[in-house]
Amino acid sequence: MDAELTTRSKSIRARLIQLQDSLDHAAKNDKIKAIEAKMSAPDFWDNSETAQKVVMQLKTLKGIVGPLDDLTESAGDLDALFEMAEEDESIEQEVRTEIERLEEVLDDLELKALLNGPHDSAGAIVTINARDGGTDANDWADMMLRMYSAWAVGQGFKIELLDRQENEEAGINNASIAVRGPMAYGYLKGEQGMHRLVRISPFNSEGKRQTSFAAVNVSPEIDDSIKIDIEKKDVREDTYRAGGAGGQHVNKTDSAVRLTHIPTNTVVQCQNERSQHQNRDTAWKMLRAKMARIEEEKREAEDASKYATQAKTGFGSQIRNYFLHPDQRVKDSRTGHYVGNFESVLNGSELQGFFDAFLRLKAGKTEAVADDDDE
Repeated sequence: MDAELTTRSKSIRARLIQLQDSLDHAAKNDKIKAIEAKMSAPDFWDNSETAQKVVMQLKTLKGIVGPLDDLTESAGDLDALFEMAEEDESIEQEVRTEIERLEEVLDDLELKALLNGPHDSAGAIVTINARDGGTDANDWADMMLRMYSAWAVGQGFKIELLDRQENEEAGINNASIAVRGPMAYGYLKGEQGMHRLVRISPFNSEGKRQTSFAAVNVSPEIDDSIKIDIEKKDVREDTYRAGGAGGQHVNKTDSAVRLTHIPTNTVVQCQNERSQHQNRDTAWKMLRAKMARIEEEKREAEDASKYATQAKTGFGSQIRNYFLHPDQRVKDSRTGHYVGNFESVLNGSELQGFFDAFLRLKAGKTEAVADDDDE
């Protein structure tokens, strides 16, 4: 048997033991049993909203424990494969293929182990704002909204439109969506910052190249069981007439709600629902999410020494460049992750690679890079 395969097999076992510990496999198994017992109660579905949250929690846990159990079983079967290969050399290729498969599964689970923040398992509230670039920026913001929605659909996640403000010429001024699925916030929080697009403008009759920007803000969608201290006296509420789709009702009543947290100058708004009451409830949910994000950023700042090489990832920083001219490419300014097909990123199919690269950077697995895309 090839000595290299033996070494890789030992590495798989060592990584697996470490992974079981870091993912707290036993505790997650106990939690699954407790949730399944809770779901078997006859009154479990009496409160649909609460029940859905429990189901999502179970799905998240099984998404980690299931593959880990399969991996443990497959790693245990390697001994039998090695014995067979000793007797029949033709089986060595089968051993190699199985080791490669197990290494890929391990890589994926080790990435999930990095999603260990206090809110990483929660849903995400993603807000996209058009910035510099005129109508091109409005169009770019709309393209990004479709990009994140396509990625979420590809992951089997649920999406809810919370707010959308159309631009009169094209695209959107801003929009907010809730993305709900296992580790949605953990994956998406690295998207916070400025996204830059360079292309030949479809809104310029002279066909000139245009640079435009869209800003992304990501907050965890937290439930009422998590305490977030917000004094109502610190929040100013404004109501206004909603614009865009919705018919006469939307245009004739002050159904839209804007909340401003004065101490932090944090602003959220919602106009997507038909009633002011519903918009107010959603806006408060969005405000609680943003305040939770602010608290998380404070904790991350305290731990900043762990990530001395990490590039800035705040709301105003440029994190990624998207080029349609002179050639197609998308490159992350922090990690250096690169995709040469613009459309495959915009349709969500190759967006996950950027999330994974940022997770590795955040965990100190790789070093931040200096961006040289200044075209």
